[in-house]
Amino acid sequence: MVINTNLAAANGQRLLADSTDRLNESLSRLASGSKLINPQDDAAGLAVATKFDAAISRNNAAQNNVANALSFSQTQDGFLQKVSKALDRMGEILILANNKTLTMGWPGKDTAHYHREFREIESYISDIGTKDFNGVSLFDGTGLNVTKDSEGNTWSLNSVSLNDTGGDLNDVFSITYETNVGHGTWWNFGQASLNKVKTAIEDVAASRAKVGANIRRLQYTGDQLATLNQNLSTSISRIKDVDVATESIRFARYNILTQSGTVMLAQANLLPQNALRLLQ
Repeated sequence: MVINTNLAAANGQRLLADSTDRLNESLSRLASGSKLINPQDDAAGLAVATKFDAAISRNNAAQNNVANALSFSQTQDGFLQKVSKALDRMGEILILANNKTLTMGWPGKDTAHYHREFREIESYISDIGTKDFNGVSLFDGTGLNVTKDSEGNTWSLNSVSLNDTGGDLNDVFSITYETNVGHGTWWNFGQASLNKVKTAIEDVAASRAKVGANIRRLQYTGDQLATLNQNLSTSISRIKDVDVATESIRFARYNILTQSGTVMLAQANLLPQNALRLLQ
């Protein structure tokens, strides 16, 4: 029996400190919802989860880029729908202007009114060719590069051009009044003009098909990024998220051990007092 060294108390203190540390860890996990309170809890898991978190952030940025590109393409299609309707009217005007019962000449004659409407519609289409989306031209024939993944890889959207020189609708903007088309006057549009409008209608249909392909791919890419983020989040959850039911059991266990350890340490601290009985 010794007084200076209380082995029972030292051992009880060590066990109590261990139980207290584990109780605090369990309490922190339940409070935070995460298993990884400290790096040493799962060093490899922490490294993987950190990389996945960064990948999710980059994927979210890529999703924003894809969403903006989708809005860009939808805006393109909206304008192309208007152009398609305008071209339909131009073709209708060319047929109406070829009516042999109309008076010819300029100004004030019947055909002149059709000519005037035709040129206004042509100017309207030309104006659409200059439109932009947040400062980026919609119809300059340049393919827009879009980020498609978290690694910064891109692909280029199908380009559409409505410029009045060299664009997909160049034929429309090159239509001129023709001679010798039935009435023998130069105030008529002829068959060549109608052919150019028909070609332009086909070009717009092809442009809308290209934009439609862009929209479909953008939608698939956005869905792909969302699915990838979901899978990454699931993996991170398995690594980091605490199982509340299991951790609650641990918490109860360490709570009881801490309380009982405290009581036992108090009892161990009383053991040297037995030496007093020998000295009495």
